[in-house]
Amino acid sequence: MDTISNLLKFFHVLGFVFMSTPLFNLIVVNERALLGHSFDYNVDRYMENIIRRGASRCFVFQFTVLISGVLLLIFGPLGVESLWNNWIILVKMIILITLTGLLSYVHFNLQPRIESLMSKIGPGDSVPGGFAAQLKPFRARRKKLATFCLFFVITAIILGLQVFGTFSPALNIALIGAVGLFVWKASRTLIRFGWI
Repeated sequence: MDTISNLLKFFHVLGFVFMSTPLFNLIVVNERALLGHSFDYNVDRYMENIIRRGASRCFVFQFTVLISGVLLLIFGPLGVESLWNNWIILVKMIILITLTGLLSYVHFNLQPRIESLMSKIGPGDSVPGGFAAQLKPFRARRKKLATFCLFFVITAIILGLQVFGTFSPALNIALIGAVGLFVWKASRTLIRFGWI
């Protein structure tokens, strides 16, 4: 039973690690911004492919976290009733549901609009005036949602560390505040040197 529990913990943590997709999408978007505001088909198509395909991966990672988390509760010492008895596990579940909802909105609503606009232009076509401006509202909203998702992912990790023993309220506030600052920075800069 210990082996199964340890494997479930491994997949649960690994799923959360791989859910860092919003961070890497923010990095890609901020790197793209270095090339200027004009639309470049090859660069923009490449960026959109990375972001679009990342959503499918993220759904799999979210599902992995959900299944491994529920199995950890069923087979672990806390029991499935801790979903409503343990505020940390409840908040983690709410965060996971929120992340899935935000990812669904981006993948099924925003991304198809971006793809629809981009389908009007091919690799050798001239770009109509104002085309980048048409994409901008969808991309800006997607970037903002990626920022929120990154905040939620890291907050869930902080909470996950506290399933069997909580941190002090001051440490939680400090950590979540630091996460907020990091996420804000990641959404606006290249974060070339990691945390710095």
